[in-house]
Amino acid sequence: MCGIFACHHHPDVISFKPKALQLSKLIRHRGPDWSGNFIKNKTIIAHERLAIVGLDSGAQPLTNEDDTLALGVNGEIYNHVIIRRQLGGSYKFKTQSDCEVIIPLYQKYDIDCPNYLDGMFAFVLYDAVKDRMIASRDPIGITSLYMGRASTCPGAVFFASEMKSLSEVCDDIIVFPPGHVYDSATDKITRYFNPSWWDGSRVPSTPLDYMAIRTTLEAAVRKRLMAEVPYGVLLSGGLDSSLIASIAARETLKAQSLDIDGESLTGVDERGNLSGAASWPRLHSYAVGLPGAPDLVAAQKVAKFIGTVHHEHTFTLQEGLDALSDVIYHLETYDVTTIRASTPMYLLSRKIKAQGVKMVLSGEGADEIFGGYLYFGAAPSKDDFHSETVQRVKNLHFADCLRANKSTCAWGLEARVPFLDKAFLELVMNIDPAEKMITKDRIEKYILRKAFDTTGEDVRPYLPDEILWRQKEQFSDGVGYSWIDCLKDTAEKFVSDEDFVNPKPEWGEDVPTTKEAYWYRCMFDEHFPSQTCASTVMRWIPKADWGCAEDPSGRYVKSHLSAVSQ
Repeated sequence: MCGIFACHHHPDVISFKPKALQLSKLIRHRGPDWSGNFIKNKTIIAHERLAIVGLDSGAQPLTNEDDTLALGVNGEIYNHVIIRRQLGGSYKFKTQSDCEVIIPLYQKYDIDCPNYLDGMFAFVLYDAVKDRMIASRDPIGITSLYMGRASTCPGAVFFASEMKSLSEVCDDIIVFPPGHVYDSATDKITRYFNPSWWDGSRVPSTPLDYMAIRTTLEAAVRKRLMAEVPYGVLLSGGLDSSLIASIAARETLKAQSLDIDGESLTGVDERGNLSGAASWPRLHSYAVGLPGAPDLVAAQKVAKFIGTVHHEHTFTLQEGLDALSDVIYHLETYDVTTIRASTPMYLLSRKIKAQGVKMVLSGEGADEIFGGYLYFGAAPSKDDFHSETVQRVKNLHFADCLRANKSTCAWGLEARVPFLDKAFLELVMNIDPAEKMITKDRIEKYILRKAFDTTGEDVRPYLPDEILWRQKEQFSDGVGYSWIDCLKDTAEKFVSDEDFVNPKPEWGEDVPTTKEAYWYRCMFDEHFPSQTCASTVMRWIPKADWGCAEDPSGRYVKSHLSAVSQ
């Protein structure tokens, strides 16, 4: 991941440049390897780089041959090798960066260019000839992006990877919507991503194909091993991260066996074959938790089974509490669920970066697309089940994607999420939801588990049965149940009964319903102007009209309680 900051149509961009570079510096943690900027007419683009592909030549902002187009990107374009071949010699590339393909795609397809990208990205592109800026974000919002305007600078529009770079100069900030593109020529944001499954009221009926689930996820993992630096996997010991780790371990060994030309571009070709990727001889896996946590025990079993070099890191309750304010600053949210789960991930990311790793694979997204959260067991019908999965996917950029992106980027580490691959989403979101529903005979994410169950096949198992069929744990639960209890107890000490029943007037109707939420909101307000920034936050809570408890912890779901008691 990288960091971008841009301003288009600033009335005095030369005078603004020192301030722009200062605001860009606020997100240098995302890209500590190099800084660059481009300025022309009334537009400036600043970039903080984390070098993973095109190490020697991919510094940004990227420009075309005559410097009339300038591009700042945060992300990875997995199909860049394919795009380069399709373009033939029509464009003269200046670097080996995967992101440079966006420039010729813009020249060819204008604002429809994001539709041709397979990856995670947020970018701004300035066309000096037309004095035009476009900005876009990947379909699901894996990569963060914000847009702002300032009453003191009418006509100007600002963009940044994180809100903290805008809150000082903008009094109107929005989360840039995933799957959309902004065009300064019209000053409008329009949707470019229109998959077949986007309408949650349209209930799919595609028959289940277990092998398609397996092979499509394997392809999604393979393309995400595109890296010229050492990489690893986050391994909680739950189903999702364990499957990703298992596939990645297999694909890493395959990639090492290929005879690769040293001049080859790093990426996948039209047949899905990976070339040019760098890795250690064995895949490294990383787990975090309180001593004796359920996740740590399970992660050790998985690592031994799939043959990774495993790194287990523990934290104390006090270390977690001490990090909370920093976590909220980096995440830019006060959502209880996100903060609970992000704190261990934030602490682990620092340990991983210290070991020389820049990229990790992670398991976010599976619970949304398969309906894996335990509260889905209360879905009254398959129509309701499907509608809720669609809505959860649409809101991922407020929750799990935000956590995966910002918890890791806080330390210059990039997280990639194979479950949110476009092709995999297209497949899974079109499966008849009756196949996904949680019943007395089917545990949550049954069809994902079954797709990787090799019983009766002449195939090496992906995971031990005790992991493949392990019940869901919320990440914040799995790192140790006492973590959530500690957060609640500490909030009781910091928030008095009097304060709790008298919320701050500026919060309006967005009133915290627990002392823990109140405590987080106060810390958020210490970092960001509430009136400008609070509107960018969405709370993650289970579906109340299904009779679910408001507390997002999986422990409060009946199916988890019954499983624990057995």
